[in-house]
Amino acid sequence: MEQYKKCVLDNIGDLFGKVEKRARKLWVTQEMISKIDERRKWKNVNTEEDRRNYRRLRYELKRATEKTRMEYLENTCTEIMEFYRTGRYDLMYMKTK
Repeated sequence: MEQYKKCVLDNIGDLFGKVEKRARKLWVTQEMISKIDERRKWKNVNTEEDRRNYRRLRYELKRATEKTRMEYLENTCTEIMEFYRTGRYDLMYMKTK
């Protein structure tokens, strides 16, 4: 059964292309996911230079994450306020939910 499943998935991947990892949050970009993967490579390395590299990557990722998250929240709030101004309470409710 597992071999059959693997064969089918490989054929589908060849026909339609591979699916990239999807972010769970809407504000997480593919660039951030690649930084996360690179940071994971350096996490358990014990030399001083590698620790510095891990720290640098961690801070870069933290800054990028906060920036994109705040932009996403500001855009969402702006949309909600626009729905409120136009009287579209149904859309405003759906967006906040």
